[in-house]
Amino acid sequence: MQTVTISFFRFQTPLARLWALSMMGGARFVLPRVPDIGFWKLCGSGTGEGFTPVPNTAVYAILATWPDPETARVRIGTARPWRWYRARATEDWTVFLCPTSARGSWSGQSPFVATARDAPKGPLAALTRATVKPSVALKFWRKVPAISDVIGRDPNVLFKIGIGEVPLLQQITFSIWPDSAAMADFARNPAGPHASAIDAVRQGLWFREELYARFAVTGESGTWGGVSPLAAFRPPVSERSA
Repeated sequence: MQTVTISFFRFQTPLARLWALSMMGGARFVLPRVPDIGFWKLCGSGTGEGFTPVPNTAVYAILATWPDPETARVRIGTARPWRWYRARATEDWTVFLCPTSARGSWSGQSPFVATARDAPKGPLAALTRATVKPSVALKFWRKVPAISDVIGRDPNVLFKIGIGEVPLLQQITFSIWPDSAAMADFARNPAGPHASAIDAVRQGLWFREELYARFAVTGESGTWGGVSPLAAFRPPVSERSA
């Protein structure tokens, strides 16, 4: 069963941030040599919660696919790029995912292998990735802050961030929701900015390439903001130990 990992790293000092920026180029030579790794991407982030065109030099991410959950955990814990990043980061968090649906392409590939299963009962993650046409980049970024604001005020969202490969043009939105109903309520609200943005994209053909994927969240390691972003979803200790 394919496993997808997204590892987020926060860097505090200017020297550590400069190192992380340099690794956006340097790590490209090391990641392909990691045993068992499939598709991978190095990403930066935007300021605030990531949904802005202004780069955030403190937060970076590594996305990767693996043949199974056991291999993913071993490689994330021992492979050189992740060890290097953790050694310099003040905080890191990895979320483990199982693809449940995917359509579109990323760098000309279909990186996520969806597993046929019943609708997951646990937390779900949504990932949208697009290459924005330069001619409509300004229109695109006018829409994004409104969507980010609505997500931020949604009491159901467990985690959200905007990351990207190339500033302004190659963007990824990633969010985690407690269940499919909460995710659908946000995405399908006809009066909300998300629906408005989707309509604009479809009518104006804003993207050169796009991918939409959904995942079951199967695990995590580390913390973000000093806590687990999934802590609110966990049952009480008495229930877990019953």
